[in-house]
Amino acid sequence: MSFDVGALVHARGREWIVLPDSRDDLLVLRPLGGTDDEIAGIAPALESVSTHTFPLPDPARDLGDHRACALLRDAVRIGFRAGAGPFRSFARIGVEPRPYQLVPLLMALRLDPVRLLIADDVGVGKTVEALLIAAELVARGEIDRFTVLCPPQLAEGWRRAMTEQFRLPGVEKVLPATAHRLEEGRAGSLFDHHPFTVVSMDYIKSEARRERFKAVCPELVIVDEAHGCADLQGARGAQLRYGLLRELAADPRRHMLLVTATPHGGDEHAFRSLLHLLSPTLRDLPSDLSGNANRRHREQVARFFVQRRREDLVADLGGSNPFPVREVADAWYALTPLWRDLFKDVLSWCRARVLDGDGHRRQRIRWWAALALLRALSSSPRAAAQTIARVEVDLDEDDADTRGRALVHDADEDASSGDSSDDVPADDAAADRDEAEQRAKLAARMRALEGAKDPKLQRALSLVAGMVADGFNPVIFCRFIPTVGYLADALRKKLGAGVTVTAITGLQSPDEREAAIQASASAPRRVLVCTDCLSEGINLQPLHDAVMHYDLCWNPTRHEQREGRVDRYNQPSPAVRALTFYGADNPIDGLVLDVILRRTRQIQKQLGVLLDVPDADDAAVMEALLEASLFRQRAADDQLALPFARSVPADGAPRWQRDDARRRQSFAIYAQHGLDFDDVKPELDATREALGDREATERLVRAAVPALRGLVRDLPDGGVELLPGALPLVLRDAFDDRDALLARFSGATRGAEVLLTRTHPLVDALAAHVVETALDPKLPSVAKRCGVIRTRAVAAQTVVLVLRHRFHIVTADAARGGATRDLLAEELSAAGFTGNPDAPNWVDDPAALDALLGATPDANLPEALALPRLQRVVGGLDQPVPPSTPARVCAPRRSSRRTSGCAR
Repeated sequence: MSFDVGALVHARGREWIVLPDSRDDLLVLRPLGGTDDEIAGIAPALESVSTHTFPLPDPARDLGDHRACALLRDAVRIGFRAGAGPFRSFARIGVEPRPYQLVPLLMALRLDPVRLLIADDVGVGKTVEALLIAAELVARGEIDRFTVLCPPQLAEGWRRAMTEQFRLPGVEKVLPATAHRLEEGRAGSLFDHHPFTVVSMDYIKSEARRERFKAVCPELVIVDEAHGCADLQGARGAQLRYGLLRELAADPRRHMLLVTATPHGGDEHAFRSLLHLLSPTLRDLPSDLSGNANRRHREQVARFFVQRRREDLVADLGGSNPFPVREVADAWYALTPLWRDLFKDVLSWCRARVLDGDGHRRQRIRWWAALALLRALSSSPRAAAQTIARVEVDLDEDDADTRGRALVHDADEDASSGDSSDDVPADDAAADRDEAEQRAKLAARMRALEGAKDPKLQRALSLVAGMVADGFNPVIFCRFIPTVGYLADALRKKLGAGVTVTAITGLQSPDEREAAIQASASAPRRVLVCTDCLSEGINLQPLHDAVMHYDLCWNPTRHEQREGRVDRYNQPSPAVRALTFYGADNPIDGLVLDVILRRTRQIQKQLGVLLDVPDADDAAVMEALLEASLFRQRAADDQLALPFARSVPADGAPRWQRDDARRRQSFAIYAQHGLDFDDVKPELDATREALGDREATERLVRAAVPALRGLVRDLPDGGVELLPGALPLVLRDAFDDRDALLARFSGATRGAEVLLTRTHPLVDALAAHVVETALDPKLPSVAKRCGVIRTRAVAAQTVVLVLRHRFHIVTADAARGGATRDLLAEELSAAGFTGNPDAPNWVDDPAALDALLGATPDANLPEALALPRLQRVVGGLDQPVPPSTPARVCAPRRSSRRTSGCAR
């Protein structure tokens, strides 16, 4: 006997649903009230399998009150894992997308292949936007595998999002430390055995691995921090990354999503190189896209490019602003005479090493070493002392040039090398004894200026104490590892035991960093001191709400990335602070700020794609300024004067103000305001209603846990504490041996809290248990299949039937030879009538029926009155539900696909 996809069968003493991967000789089955973890394969030739139907409810057993009936309805909806609406993935994911996050998904469903550059603002949820597209392509059967290419420090964040928010099974990180384990003992590629992977871009880009990866690359590639994969001229690592992407994009069937908050950093060639990956039509764009004459070119780009600032998103959200107010300020310090003398002496020493007697540059190694030393001196005396003392022998000139450029300009050229990019740099070995003595003397002077004699440190201690006193929990970004330890130690002494100070650097693994951050969650006040190892892809907003730039970046895109760690959606604080800290008479800080201002003006003229802070990683600009200002000039007292156009408050105190200048609109066409939500909003609302939203999830937990002899206790901060009590064993397992579970139903979690969504393992298990016990006459159940209520919501007796539909969906892909694929979808709908069952007057208003299902009783109805009424209705239900009330099934928005469906 063969069974159709979606058929209900009986085997092994329970009821199962036939899944699409079934064959005549092997049925792939999921328990009717079970989870995906219980999917099993059964061979009909070896075990008895029969078709099954459920009888109508038995009023004597299945009569329940309003709450017991509502509990079953919520449990059935929440248990669905394949929706029939336009967004089939929504039944499986554990996140409720915000309306603006659907824009990239709608754009993707119009493209084949899907090629998008998602460049939304920092902190608005680009990870969710990209994974929505990936999950939808998987749910529609258009792809079986996908991979995320990202910097290695971001791999754990992607893995967690794919696992916890999107409930993808078996997600693996492919890093130098894990690749061998994943491949060991397996035939073929690890990408065949692990369909969902997060891969270190710098690990996979090497020539030894890229050819093999190209041969087994999944159908969809997501590239995070894509600006680091652009064709950056002169940057070997970036060119290798871009070369790999270019070769992957050469396959016209491959889907590709590029994700970055900074798509255009002032380097026009680099930005165009990203566009070239998306479509051949974007290779011949004019150099200037502004003006009415180039509108058609902007429209062409807008098919593949979405970029929205927060003003755009607030407009899409109807004027409500879910983001915190960013308060910005500058603060400065002044060099003391001892520091001014040290700066001038270090500059003189650097000039002597960099320039020969005729004023020409010596070795490139010394050029980069001099710049690195000046950076370290601007950071802290401890970093400077370690830098001038650290030398290497036999440095290769070309290698030193590449490493020096990456270090000085904060390019993080090759994160896979094993070197910590926030460590102090090395210089070539001292040429003679005199130079070694000069190094030692300068290092001693630097160490002598630590602590009380360091004006930068002392000013920073006062500023951080002020932010803590104002109720903020700041993150302080430093450039070098020694500076982090130096500053953290001083802060612990300054702030005392009442404030937890945590220090994090690139010497720690991503897991160690995460553990250190979470260890401070219970502290009433906390300060995090770190390097730029936390400037990308790390969400710090649950625990921190302010940023201080202790050291300025020479790649100023990092400034916005740093602030984006706390200035994000779901930031609990209504306001965040961002403090830029610099030396008023520090020539290094002055030049960096000068470049930022110049490049901000330049980028607005070039493309019209406006960034909050553009990338000033233009070596020619920066190096020319450095050479002209630091090395070509003779030492003079006025050289340490403020070299940039910026007003300096007389007292140096920060004056906090709203950062309105940063919140300007980009080209409106790239914000995709033209996409009309009116068509999709009804379907989105219907999908949420059919599958169960956040409110339904909360109702299920609050009703089922106490009914099953557990405990739900509300906490003062809006969270809940769940105690397993005497819950059935299958539900206690979801607590993972914990005595209690701290949770929330919405918003950002803190510390050990979990977010209870409809796909969380505990909620999943609750829904499955409620459904299975309600359908099994031999098991006690807290949910019931039928009930009677007395309510003023109706004027006459009205019967509402809740129907469970299963759809067998067949998709065909014309672009891939007409290959078909079977899919299964499930959904609830309601049918209702007034009058008697033998002559029903059917209600054709779905909204009215949904409202009745949510109606509450207005008076008690004794069982002696309810039971006879219910018996008459159930006994008379021998007529089919009219065909005017089918469940929905929507085809993909692609002309090359066709979809057919049938309800069961």
